[in-house]
Amino acid sequence: MGSMGVQIVCVGLGILGLIGAIVCCAVPRWKVSSFTGAAIITAQSHQEGLWKSCAVQSTGQQQCKNYDSLLILASDLQAARAMTIISCMLAGLSLLILFCGADFTTCVENEDAKPKISLVAGVGLLLAGLVLIIPVSWSAHKIVQDFNNPLVPATQKREMGACIYVGWAGGVLLLLGGGLLCCFSRPKSGGSGGTAKYYSNSASAPSKNYV
Repeated sequence: MGSMGVQIVCVGLGILGLIGAIVCCAVPRWKVSSFTGAAIITAQSHQEGLWKSCAVQSTGQQQCKNYDSLLILASDLQAARAMTIISCMLAGLSLLILFCGADFTTCVENEDAKPKISLVAGVGLLLAGLVLIIPVSWSAHKIVQDFNNPLVPATQKREMGACIYVGWAGGVLLLLGGGLLCCFSRPKSGGSGGTAKYYSNSASAPSKNYV
């Protein structure tokens, strides 16, 4: 019963982490304009994501443009594209595996195989969380490095957007869910020997009473 409750909690954590990974991949809010120094004009702000960059006017109008070519993108952006997609795929596949091997489902009838399936799902969630945190942290480091670089013009400096924090939160949730599954989904060993010994003792006890 305890493992069933843990699995339900892990499903919730995995779904929240998957939503965070999808938002992090789709929403263009990795980098936002920084209004520091002489850059005090706030009539227009720029937002950059994995697939496109947007210019937002003070009136609320937004114009977005997809990146022209993959080859001209920075290395951190190229890696972030691939790793966030891999994280989404790993998280989704791990949740499907967890549903098949969970104690609250009947997809798998073999009770001995369920802990192993749940363990595989836990490892998948751990990998998904790790693959999501790496590109987000890499991009955050690059943003901070460029912000503190005096050679970068003030108009070109960027700050961390909301997707950076969403990616960190989603990665932590995936790691937490995968860690709980790995801790509570270990296959039980030595259970059959204990039950056989119990029955043998109970069978010998009544024989002494009858004699």
